[in-house]
Amino acid sequence: MTENIDKIANGKDTLHTKIKAINLKVEKASFIKLWEINDFVLAKEKQESNIWFWTKYCSFNDVDKDGIPDPIIVYGTKGANGYDDGRIKFIIYYKDQKYAIRHQNGVLDFERETQVDKAFYSLPKAIQASIQQKMEAMTENNQAIFPAGWQTFMKQQKTAFHERQ
Repeated sequence: MTENIDKIANGKDTLHTKIKAINLKVEKASFIKLWEINDFVLAKEKQESNIWFWTKYCSFNDVDKDGIPDPIIVYGTKGANGYDDGRIKFIIYYKDQKYAIRHQNGVLDFERETQVDKAFYSLPKAIQASIQQKMEAMTENNQAIFPAGWQTFMKQQKTAFHERQ
């Protein structure tokens, strides 16, 4: 996992505009790329100033206990109002397939939106529960404002939920 360094703000906070993660496998003395993640800030449209991997929420554990690590990569952005209007992405790799949850925080209720890949709901329940626990922790840590009722929407396997009328 890598983040570019664009500048150091206030002498201590590093700002990044691009991130990249690569998973490599060694096979017959050479590397084979299994997957790659690339993303960047949306400076003009969303006034984002920083993007980085949220390592506190990333994990490489064998969540479903099948003997193979289940990479969960979490990263996000800060907007003009910090976390309150940044984006969050959960990228899960399971059995060579990519699954994602994309979330837009918002200061106002109608600005918040979460999109869940339909295939996410086919993942083992342990992996789904792990993601939902991370979402709960982000809410408790004031890093995410998910739409009201998001837990119910996920139980109903909704692929998009928001608070717009």
